Amino acid sequence: MAERVKGETGEWEIVIGMEVHAQTTSHAKLFSGASATFGGAPNAHVSPVDAAMPGMLPVLNEYCVEQAVRTGLGLNAQINKTSVFERKNYFYPDLPQGYQISQYQHPIVGKGEIEIDLPDGSVKTIGITRLHMEQDAGKSLHDQHPSKSFVDLNRAGTPLMEIVSEPDIRGADEACAYLAKLRMILRYLGTCDGNLEEGSMRADVNVSVRKPGAELGTRCEIKNVNSIKAVQMAIDYESRRQVDVIEGGGTIRQETRLWDPAKGETRSMRSKEDAHDYRYFPDPDLLPLHLTSEWIAQIKQTLPELPDQKKHRFMKDYGLSLYDSSILIAERPRADYFETAAKGRDAKLVANWVINELLGLLNKDGKTISDSPVSAKNLGTLVGRIMDGTINGKIAKDVFADMVSSGNSPDSIIESRGLKQVTDTGAIESVVADVLAENPKIVEDYRAGNQKVFGFLVGLAMKKSGGKANPTAVNEILKKKLGESL
Repeated sequence: MAERVKGETGEWEIVIGMEVHAQTTSHAKLFSGASATFGGAPNAHVSPVDAAMPGMLPVLNEYCVEQAVRTGLGLNAQINKTSVFERKNYFYPDLPQGYQISQYQHPIVGKGEIEIDLPDGSVKTIGITRLHMEQDAGKSLHDQHPSKSFVDLNRAGTPLMEIVSEPDIRGADEACAYLAKLRMILRYLGTCDGNLEEGSMRADVNVSVRKPGAELGTRCEIKNVNSIKAVQMAIDYESRRQVDVIEGGGTIRQETRLWDPAKGETRSMRSKEDAHDYRYFPDPDLLPLHLTSEWIAQIKQTLPELPDQKKHRFMKDYGLSLYDSSILIAERPRADYFETAAKGRDAKLVANWVINELLGLLNKDGKTISDSPVSAKNLGTLVGRIMDGTINGKIAKDVFADMVSSGNSPDSIIESRGLKQVTDTGAIESVVADVLAENPKIVEDYRAGNQKVFGFLVGLAMKKSGGKANPTAVNEILKKKLGESL
């Protein structure tokens, strides 16, 4: 359901479109051989092409083209066999050429769509308008000198894929779900690392408000929002600001705004340009790009199973819930870990251990599944020992804790610590008999009809056995013994 902003004149609908800049996972820049690696000393990764030296000509990086096509296929989008690089003319002090090489009228990828999963469990389709390739600008540094600004051109020429959505997003929850799913898809494809903190993925969020069913309102673009939480906060603030302006008798100006995380507000940066303001024209140094159907088909054959495909398969083949499946497929290594651990095991039990025990532990330490101290094979073995009755669930948690700290296999821990579950009925009957003899008052309460004390007696029996007794056997024998005493 679309989010609404309540104002003095009733409810307002939020309309959002997003432009996500994703840095292509390429070692070299889009039009030069300079390194596209994050960081480095200022201006250490700059070629004469990046610095726009006279006479330098751009040469297109074929690998970046392949990654753009791969991304388009992952977004269920149309791949355009002919695309054109154009010059987008505007001035930034850290844009040496005085223009950006981008695509506009003829992008490499056309319309597509992705599914987003919403907090209420529903699914919504968001349209993709296009994906185009472009080079990044450099970076202005304003904190290196009290009265001067410096320019670092390390990012100049870095390959970007700009993914533009349709204005199908209705509110902050949907925007966050869209950004999270898009990042997930890019990571599965291996075309962008999705690192928001390092700026290799950042979002421009276009926000407008309108009365439900009315024409689209005037949009404001919030530039370079670099976290999912910031997207949520920026939309909440900006939509409320626009409603307050309109209801106060003002009008919304089309403009570019910045998100100020320290103050928790957006602020005006500059008036928003339209496409004609950039004076696009085909770059005379670059020929139109022509792709063959065969080359596109070859790339398509290399696509991995994508998140939504994997999610539906986990639900169908393993009988997992939508919630569990969504958590397990959030990262490709996590999904792979689960499938390795679940091979030949009870998949639902494995999912519980991965989600509740392992991920709980890793999240607390700020680690990912790749940092897991417990291998997928060992976790699968642990679940197998629960299934075959070697240990019970309570002991399994102790074994798991030992696996985390020692790195040893579950079998070696069970053997060395003597943790095998007691299944011998004779031994369990002896333990139960001792518990009943030692607690005549509780037995009398049970005989009088107090069924609640049964669980207490089970606990005493388990404790007396050192936690090793088979819980099912304890329950059955205890019921039998109490029945006899009645």
